[in-house]
Amino acid sequence: MSLDEWDAMPEDKNLELVDGVLHVVPAAVPLHQRAQNRLTYWLDEQLPEDLTAFDDVDVVIDDSDRPTVRKPDIVVVTTEAAERKPKRFLAADVVLAVEIVSPGSERTDRLTKPMQYAKAGIPHYWLVQLDDPVSLTAYDLVAGVYHVVEDVVGRVKLSRPASLAFDLDALSRR
Repeated sequence: MSLDEWDAMPEDKNLELVDGVLHVVPAAVPLHQRAQNRLTYWLDEQLPEDLTAFDDVDVVIDDSDRPTVRKPDIVVVTTEAAERKPKRFLAADVVLAVEIVSPGSERTDRLTKPMQYAKAGIPHYWLVQLDDPVSLTAYDLVAGVYHVVEDVVGRVKLSRPASLAFDLDALSRR
């Protein structure tokens, strides 16, 4: 499938395009949805004006004749890119990609997606695990490979991609 064919599909699709082949993305369970919504809100509230957070948007990882379009749980993009109101973001627009691990997505979130995001040049990657305790592993891209810079639980303060603070345990609480 080409990017033009991808664009012709309905916007509310639960699909990703990997090497030109459609892949169904299972619907997130309620706990995952709650954590995703809260973290997106917290990020967007704390980010500087030049950065903006979104959830469930398409990101073109590879625009070759066998394109890959992923749908990270959360992305932080430049506000300049967001103001263009694109149908999808390019990997070059993305400052941070966040994946929240769900049963069945662990291998993809821990191995496949980080390799693709790194190859596409996305500078920061977070992996959130909703186990007890909730944890966040933050990676920075160094020489084309992600390196762990934080592995945290509970109340966290992070400096990349901006100064951020939140309580991971509150991601899953009412």
